[in-house]
Amino acid sequence: MAKLRLAVLSILLLGAVALIGCGGGGAYYGVAVGPPPPPPVYGPVGVAPGVGFIWTNGYYDLNGNRWRWHQGQWRRPPHRGDRWVSPTWHRHKHGWVRRGGKWQRGRRHRH
Repeated sequence: MAKLRLAVLSILLLGAVALIGCGGGGAYYGVAVGPPPPPPVYGPVGVAPGVGFIWTNGYYDLNGNRWRWHQGQWRRPPHRGDRWVSPTWHRHKHGWVRRGGKWQRGRRHRH
């Protein structure tokens, strides 16, 4: 019964990841390859294109079974005071799990 439940949950998780695509909406997914290598470039590159832009660091994602680096970029937050939380990879059971990047509301928006 536990194996059947695990299989169903795995299928649902894969379906959810397929629907989310590359949206970066805080999704989790796991892989059974080695850890991501260190970032080749980390931190702001160049100058912000305008007032209100913040730097969002690059991150590794998987392309098949190989790590692929996504360059960081200057972005404008959806709300003033928001901050970017970069995607992260965490060791989990027999592989790695990615937590997608997301905008986090600044203090000004909390009640």
